[in-house]
Amino acid sequence: MLLDNISIVLVFAVYLLFMVAIGVLYYRKTENLADYILGGRKLNSWVTALSAQASDMSGWLLLGVPGYAYLSGMESIWLAIGLATGTYLNWKFVAKKLRKYTQTAGDSITIPVYFENRFRDKSHSLRIISSILILIFFLLYTSSGLVAGGKLFNTVFEIPYQQALLIGALVIISYTFLGGFMAVCWTDFFQGMLMVCAIAFVPLAAMKGIGGYDSTVSLIESIDPQLLNPWTALAGGAIPLISNLAWGLGYFGMPHILVRFMAIESPDKIKQARVIAMVWVIISLFFAVAIGIVGRAYLYPEFLGEAGSETVFMVIVNTLFTPIIAGILLAAILAAIMSTADSQLLVAASAFTEDIYRITMKKNASEKELVWMGRFAVIVISAIAYLIARDPNNSVMGLVSYAWAGFGAAFGPVILFSLFWRNTTRNGALGGMVIGGLTVIIWKQLSGGIFDLYEIVPGFLLSCVTIYTLSILDKEGPAEEILREFDHINHVVLHGKSTHKEDIGPLKTRHE
Repeated sequence: MLLDNISIVLVFAVYLLFMVAIGVLYYRKTENLADYILGGRKLNSWVTALSAQASDMSGWLLLGVPGYAYLSGMESIWLAIGLATGTYLNWKFVAKKLRKYTQTAGDSITIPVYFENRFRDKSHSLRIISSILILIFFLLYTSSGLVAGGKLFNTVFEIPYQQALLIGALVIISYTFLGGFMAVCWTDFFQGMLMVCAIAFVPLAAMKGIGGYDSTVSLIESIDPQLLNPWTALAGGAIPLISNLAWGLGYFGMPHILVRFMAIESPDKIKQARVIAMVWVIISLFFAVAIGIVGRAYLYPEFLGEAGSETVFMVIVNTLFTPIIAGILLAAILAAIMSTADSQLLVAASAFTEDIYRITMKKNASEKELVWMGRFAVIVISAIAYLIARDPNNSVMGLVSYAWAGFGAAFGPVILFSLFWRNTTRNGALGGMVIGGLTVIIWKQLSGGIFDLYEIVPGFLLSCVTIYTLSILDKEGPAEEILREFDHINHVVLHGKSTHKEDIGPLKTRHE
């Protein structure tokens, strides 16, 4: 089978070599830890937008979402609506303020550092606990990408799953290890372009193969009329609908997306980036749903079943196109997988290096040592994620949904409160983070009735309640220095100009 698909193999090989070459290029340009994990805040609008969205939409965009749509039909549109809404709100209300706040608050280069600087947490509790949560949930998230890669090579080339898993892991590690943040962002840019082209082209080509739009709709109705009914989500009550829409809450707490906001060259470029990102997201999500529904008709009377539903994109491509075209389109899945896995590895590595190693092990570590420690962390985290992914029965969507809920509930409310409520305290932020994360973990172990509700909903709500309650109960409240900094940031965002420097309390940057 591998020899029969030599054209696909060559396309994959060229593509992978191109990705590694970008890593080598930026290896030469990485001078310190800030360069390695934030790129020196030098991203333009296009790279920021496509990198943020490509790293957001991992293998689940071309495997998980089409698989869900293949089984449930138009019910899956609510998931797409929730994701698109969350994307817009994150870009509209969080991006610009977070970019300004992270630079003002001690030139914070990671989310844990931002939490510590924002609340002047001298105990480092916020920084360490948030780093631990990042490591836990990113292990699951990165594993989902490796599982998707294993399924890709296994389905296309019939390579044994374990070998396929290892190939994908080695490529991702190589360019993330070498080039750091800028390599990840530029590879994400090219991968994002490939992903959106492939995801739009495949369902249109499949529909043409069936005989056009009318023929496709008629065939789907003959298979099951409910596949075209978006309101089947309410058949089991409001829980499925709320759960799908609630995916949008996750965006406020995704470290690998938030870090793109922090890295853009200027806050003024965010508006253009938002427009680019939203066009990409709407096209991608619409056609991801279309792939699943059209695929149900195109492959009829064959039914892939629940276990094989996540391979629908690959099966269509393999049966519809010549090997060269199939290789290019299947490389889009590889792009989706790599664009997220590399980002997650880098954020997890930075959490360990900047927020655990530097704080608890070696405070006076040199920049060169920290860069190499970051690279070492990429390898170790990848190895653990690989071990988790070795089970071929793992569901890409299942792993993603767990990690998505964990980040959304643990970090989302803290990010929003830190940016929009001046009276948020350190104890409130810490309590909300812990309660949000624990609620997701505990809720996930329960099932039946109300516990079928997606765990991000109770986690997010309980985190918000905890942050507000503990902040109100804190008699001292935030220090004047913190309040002045908050007011300064809001004045800059609203009016586009700074207040006097003396209005802000002193805070040393990481370079001082």
